[in-house]
Amino acid sequence: MHRSGLVELDAVLAVARRGSFRAAARELGMSTSALSHAVASLEARLQARLFHRTTRSVALTEAGARYVARIGPAVAEIQAAAEELHGDALHPSGTLRISVPPESTRMLSGLVAAFVQRYPQVRLELSAEARLVDIVADGFDAGVRLHEQLPQDMVALPLYRQQRMRVVGSPAYLAGHGTPATPDALGEHGAIRMRLSHGGLYRWELEHRGQVLQVDPPPRLVVGELQAARAAALAGVGLAFLSEWHIREDLDSGALVPVLDAWCPPFPGLYLYFPGHRHLPPALKAFADLLRERDAQGLAPDAG
Repeated sequence: MHRSGLVELDAVLAVARRGSFRAAARELGMSTSALSHAVASLEARLQARLFHRTTRSVALTEAGARYVARIGPAVAEIQAAAEELHGDALHPSGTLRISVPPESTRMLSGLVAAFVQRYPQVRLELSAEARLVDIVADGFDAGVRLHEQLPQDMVALPLYRQQRMRVVGSPAYLAGHGTPATPDALGEHGAIRMRLSHGGLYRWELEHRGQVLQVDPPPRLVVGELQAARAAALAGVGLAFLSEWHIREDLDSGALVPVLDAWCPPFPGLYLYFPGHRHLPPALKAFADLLRERDAQGLAPDAG
């Protein structure tokens, strides 16, 4: 994202987004003291306090919330105008910030590599967080989510048109414990379960001929990261429920064996999404155009 050239307004909006002077200063590439001075100068000129400050938190005052709501769209227009003048559409520059789910970073590696090689003047920042991020409020240019999680007021482009979850186990585990023939049989097996950011365990959603089941197999091991679940499945700890994209090589080699395949149909995959502004920032437009180009060439394959 380009700064508007209005340092004080950029500072206020960044603090409002981040809820922290330090984080806002990092976003704008300036020192915390310079940012604090910019905010204080604007408050003095307005004769109004825009933020409640404590040693632990920063929050907008009522007057500050009204002010940010009014200036936000205007500053966005100023930024767009600055980007159109500063960044030739053929030679994008600046920073492009994209929020992505942690499990998608490996999927994006080919697209990311192609983009940074083609546009060396753009600094691409991928922020991997499990929570559902408000890309506008948190200052991102775009985000990546599953189709079912997309905000309805956003433009969305398919990254991977389909994904498929698979119930898998190692050959050694299945030889010792048998192969479940129905979802009910999962209760007789030890499962490798993922713990979500809010603390609950990720349920295994199975579907067959319109019948949808939310399965909670008894956990033998609980992990918080996909690669840990994969490694445990390969080691024969139990059955795991993993995206086919992450274990395709293991499936091809036979290191992991799928079970209950009739209950694991494909579903709509990952999408790049962003606000539907008439004039996209050049770096975001370039990223979206490259995605469309690779999709047309068959370089963004289905993940299922």
